[in-house]
Amino acid sequence: MAVMKVIEVLSDSSKSWEDAAAKGIERTSKSVKGIKSAFVQSQSITVKGGAVDKYRVNLKITFEVK
Repeated sequence: MAVMKVIEVLSDSSKSWEDAAAKGIERTSKSVKGIKSAFVQSQSITVKGGAVDKYRVNLKITFEVK
């Protein structure tokens, strides 16, 4: 039987929500091994000067506990 753990990660990007999610997974995988899935819990943006500044995602990342 596998035991899984879920952590919450916040990530942002100046390009897109998809890029923010990819950056979050990429950075997390440097310290967390065995990532199995990620769920985008929420998306938001920051605005600067009347335009989109950053795309933000709140990820729930699931990995196997060894």
